[in-house]
Amino acid sequence: MSDTYKTISQSAEGFITEKKSKFIAHIFPVKTVDEIKETLDEYRKKYYDARHVCWAYMLGWERENFRSNDDGEPSGTAGRPILGQINSNELTDVLILVVRYFGGTLLGMGGLIKAYKEAAGEAIANAQIQEKTINDIIEIHFDYILLNEVMRVLKQFEEVRWVQDFQENCVMQLEIRRSLSEKLLRMLEEIHGITIQNI
Repeated sequence: MSDTYKTISQSAEGFITEKKSKFIAHIFPVKTVDEIKETLDEYRKKYYDARHVCWAYMLGWERENFRSNDDGEPSGTAGRPILGQINSNELTDVLILVVRYFGGTLLGMGGLIKAYKEAAGEAIANAQIQEKTINDIIEIHFDYILLNEVMRVLKQFEEVRWVQDFQENCVMQLEIRRSLSEKLLRMLEEIHGITIQNI
């Protein structure tokens, strides 16, 4: 299983016109549904005079948390094509909203699907796509006497990052990419007297 996923580093825009209808697309990096709601509220206010503000999002590296919305357009003509672009670019942790200003000419189902798909595609094309690793977090507890042994193991993994809290005993929170976490766990388990928790 791959331990990487694709997202965007910052927001971007795309713009198309279709038979005098204007489609303005925005793509945002997002982490939570609350963040998505705030962004949608903000942009509905910003584009209060637009006919439709349609959107789709995908959250999480598993790519299982997603939704789309047609905002009054015929069912399946707006949100689904936007989500389709997110999927075909294998993106996650993104929200795309497409604002439509009606130009006076009806586009029909096929025309709407094409326009929303193209507008979302433009925003993605203008975004900086980045690949991130899926990381596991491991918490370890041990006595000071084991510190050198623990550090000897950690130094064998360039990718590992940690936060430490050394008071009566040592607590470290380790973050490491998924493909290496099993090897790290095996090596830590060989140190007698260490307690390990997967978070």
